[in-house]
Amino acid sequence: MEGTDPVNKKLAAALSGGAVLVLALSGCGGGEKDNKELDAWAKKVCDLVPAQNKKITAAYDAITKAAEDTESTPAELQKADSQAFQDLADGYKARATVIQGAGAPPGAEDGAKKLQNAVNQLSALSAAYGDMKTQVDKLDTKDQAKFATGLKDVSAEMQKVETQRQTALNALKELESGDTKQALADQPGCKQSSGSPAASAPATDS
Repeated sequence: MEGTDPVNKKLAAALSGGAVLVLALSGCGGGEKDNKELDAWAKKVCDLVPAQNKKITAAYDAITKAAEDTESTPAELQKADSQAFQDLADGYKARATVIQGAGAPPGAEDGAKKLQNAVNQLSALSAAYGDMKTQVDKLDTKDQAKFATGLKDVSAEMQKVETQRQTALNALKELESGDTKQALADQPGCKQSSGSPAASAPATDS
């Protein structure tokens, strides 16, 4: 749709960075160290990764599809973006809940501290996406000019959310370091998600 299409493509680019975050606990490669307690912890986390990854990737795909559909009305575009933000909020909230439920990785240095930091950052990111949904829901779909302006504001706000995404990603990387990363890499659920197309999604605006 003329006026909103370029802006929504920028929004899609910003959103795509969020899709990458779900892969942070996927790991890569594997280790030979036998640690049954750590393996059990990794299983708790990785068993639910595919479902979480699917939800977040689908949200990104929905935004991309809406951006490419030049025939969509403001109301249709609003609905697609709103649902995508809700799914992203739910996806990261679920990730935080799973990690918190699993507890600190057994034997990890400062595991409890790293765990809490990751949970806090993921929760904050979830809340940010929830706020983005609220912002999208308030857009004026009856006036195309106002809608385009509002969508531009949403895209600008996403740049702030990108900073939170990076912070959350760093927190997850800290949590998955060392033997923890090896244990996660050996789990089928995390292996499955590490091959997701979302891994190559761009994280920058264009």
